[in-house]
Amino acid sequence: MKRTLAIAVFSLLLAVAAVYVGDTLSLAYRIPGNRPQFGSVMVQRTWLIPMKDGKMQYSFDPPAPQECVNSLFPHSGDQPCWYLRRHPKQEVNTGSN
Repeated sequence: MKRTLAIAVFSLLLAVAAVYVGDTLSLAYRIPGNRPQFGSVMVQRTWLIPMKDGKMQYSFDPPAPQECVNSLFPHSGDQPCWYLRRHPKQEVNTGSN
């Protein structure tokens, strides 16, 4: 039983690693069809600023383009475009509250 579980976990980790390596190679060599590596998505950022009295102050940035990567996983410090398209409104908490 333990051996079967260990094999299953190892196989899962190997599959995830293979998908990540395939994603990286697909990005590096622009597979399929010479696609662009990077894109841009309009994102609106909201800053959450904690006040001394325990309340939160909200500050809204105007929508601005954010660079993203056309891949399944984040690469080069950029988030995937598919993720940003689904989450165009981002909240940034500047404090511990």
